[in-house]
Amino acid sequence: MGYRAGENSQLLALAEALEWPFEVKRLTYRCYDFLPGLLRRPSLLGIRQQASSPLRAPWPDLVISAGMRNEPVCRWIRQQSGGLSKLVYIGRTWANRALFDLIITTPQYRLPQRHNILHNATTLQGVKTTRLQEAAAAWRPQLAHLPAPYICVIIGGNSGPCTFGRRAAEQLAGEACAMARANNGSLLVTSSARTPPDALKHFVTAIDCPMQLYRWQSNDKDNPYYAFLALARHIIVTSDSIAMISEACATGKAVAIFDLDPEEKSGKQRDFRLGAVLYRLLMRFGPRRLSRDIRLVHRQLIASGHAISLGQPLPPHPPPPLQDVQRATCRIRKLLLKAEKP
Repeated sequence: MGYRAGENSQLLALAEALEWPFEVKRLTYRCYDFLPGLLRRPSLLGIRQQASSPLRAPWPDLVISAGMRNEPVCRWIRQQSGGLSKLVYIGRTWANRALFDLIITTPQYRLPQRHNILHNATTLQGVKTTRLQEAAAAWRPQLAHLPAPYICVIIGGNSGPCTFGRRAAEQLAGEACAMARANNGSLLVTSSARTPPDALKHFVTAIDCPMQLYRWQSNDKDNPYYAFLALARHIIVTSDSIAMISEACATGKAVAIFDLDPEEKSGKQRDFRLGAVLYRLLMRFGPRRLSRDIRLVHRQLIASGHAISLGQPLPPHPPPPLQDVQRATCRIRKLLLKAEKP
């Protein structure tokens, strides 16, 4: 497992989709954990071994992971296996890409075309029909007081060049309510771990249509996120989170992306955040490996018919199904089958 929730959800989604026996390994890092990654060497020096999950034989056929801190550990495991353990990495790597058997990436990382790099349109996610059906059945009675159809609104927050402040909150509220009124329906709104409380307050104040609001809480077993996805006719999601956009698109419903990093020519006023300004400068002038451009994901999803920009007409037909998880599992199965051949 990595050290970011979004990466860990991808790792588990991929492991479950393979339908092979697997073990979850959790690591505890030292304060200088970045040094082994920078040195690009197989090593356990960056982790506290006694506080981490045990790493010992029998060595696995396959290691799936993400994040620079875990690269030395994964390569150490392969070294102990005599080179037999295959390494599959999510996102991008910091060490030489040739050292990994497969890298599963998305457009924002701007990786080149290579035989061991799988380019997907979205991140890997665990949105399954059965999961959505179960969540919908549990929550449908609790939402019966709201007029249908439902419009699900998934709110992210500050990330990279994206800022969710007062202006964005009020704009999102206005456009979401307009969609709800146009459909004679109501809103199912959920915030996330990154949503600034003050911005969420402005959003709620600006709402003038029926709404059910869920304020995100850590490890909440009653989180209605999947129920909102399942019960909604249309989904609005902020542009900062590729994971949330991927999960929304995986439902097969019409998805509208609300841009938290609008271009100057759009006429929309940005919320000021120094971190966002610095990140835009980094994207423009800095090394590519130090930033990511999530606009590339938005453009590809819009071009393929999986999403629209909020405010554009909704598509008359359901979008084509996503195949990214299937593509990833197919490549991994081929990788392991090739390794088994004498």
